[in-house]
Amino acid sequence: MHDDDLVFKALADPTRRFLLDRLFTRDGRTLTELESELEMTRFGVMKHLRVLEDAGLVVTRKEGREKLHFLNPVPIRLIHDRWIDKFTERRVSALTDLKRQLEEDSA
Repeated sequence: MHDDDLVFKALADPTRRFLLDRLFTRDGRTLTELESELEMTRFGVMKHLRVLEDAGLVVTRKEGREKLHFLNPVPIRLIHDRWIDKFTERRVSALTDLKRQLEEDSA
């Protein structure tokens, strides 16, 4: 599977997006910390973290007996540069502004 596909697959699930949001808020969380914020089994959270790791969105580091999870924003930035940035050109912005204006005028 291509790297972009792994990232899109990882981001498609709301639980995985929630985990990324938690890591964005405070990096370096343990499985126990992340698990405490979700109503699912420890193994369920581990499976979601594995998908995020496979996509490169989460990296881990062992610290003593604990495994800390950290957000890696690079794959999201690469997706942005490849798939989103090109659609925010001036032409597209002008069209969305026109659409918004027409919708306001018709309301």
